[in-house]
Amino acid sequence: MILSWKEISQMVEKEIHNTNFKGQPSELYDPISYILQLGGKRIRPTLCLLSAQMFKGDFKGAMDLAMGIEIFHNFSLVHDDIMDEAPLRRGEKTIHEKWNRDIAILSGDVMFVKAYQQLCKVDTPYLKEILDLFNTTAIEVCEGQQFDMNYESEDEINLSQYERMIELKTAVLLACSLKLGAIYSGASKEDSEAIYEFGRCIGIAFQIQDDYLDAYANPKEFGKKVGGDILNNKKTFLMISALEKANSIQKQNLENLKNTAINADQKIKDTLAIFNELNIADSTKKRMEYYFDKALNEMNSINIPDQRKEPLLSLAKSLMHRKT
Repeated sequence: MILSWKEISQMVEKEIHNTNFKGQPSELYDPISYILQLGGKRIRPTLCLLSAQMFKGDFKGAMDLAMGIEIFHNFSLVHDDIMDEAPLRRGEKTIHEKWNRDIAILSGDVMFVKAYQQLCKVDTPYLKEILDLFNTTAIEVCEGQQFDMNYESEDEINLSQYERMIELKTAVLLACSLKLGAIYSGASKEDSEAIYEFGRCIGIAFQIQDDYLDAYANPKEFGKKVGGDILNNKKTFLMISALEKANSIQKQNLENLKNTAINADQKIKDTLAIFNELNIADSTKKRMEYYFDKALNEMNSINIPDQRKEPLLSLAKSLMHRKT
């Protein structure tokens, strides 16, 4: 029986709920249980299991892979929150706020090791290939985070640099999750590469969509005030696009809006007005669609029945048509 992505996501949630992350000293282990129980979309482990189901049918043996990916993802969030000095994660206190910075660093380190432990539990002749992919991806995620921090202090970056950064920071882990499921299932090298590319393209489109929603989402559906990236002077796909397209006057106005003390609502309104003059919303949506179409082409190249692809495609489409 082929399960839907929602059914598989629920299985992941149940597995996390039933896994014991307790240990001594409690200050080291309690934060791990805390962050993993905060919820989230569980996209990465769900993708891993969907891929295993698509290629093999029997995906339950890949649950340790899925758990390893989810633990690693949350480890990266713990350390990102420290670097960003973020007070909240999923509406609750971040680990460094609830405990302290040192505990957050050390608990994150243990999570990284626990991710490895989960991956090594998988009964498969392809374990070396799995670990090689995970190692490459873990390094790439760190590279993406460093690029992101570097770009905060650089005066100008271009769209190519930005897309490479979000590819490393976000997309490669989605791609890795899918390819791990494929490797576990004994998929061919060609199919494993195709599903990796599918995930990479979905991941880039997903992140560009995040930027779009922050500026153009319906506030009631978005669940928070739009324009946060504008207020924080973030170098998003939209802002970089605007600066590349703007004439000298528009570019100066954007720079003034970044550097001048101004009412928050007015800053958002004036920035969006310039975005609209430059058709930034349309060009951003076109770039999202470009990557989504590219992902679908990769999926079409995989020679298995459409019925087995449907749960994964359904999740991908839901990600691309979300409002929050």
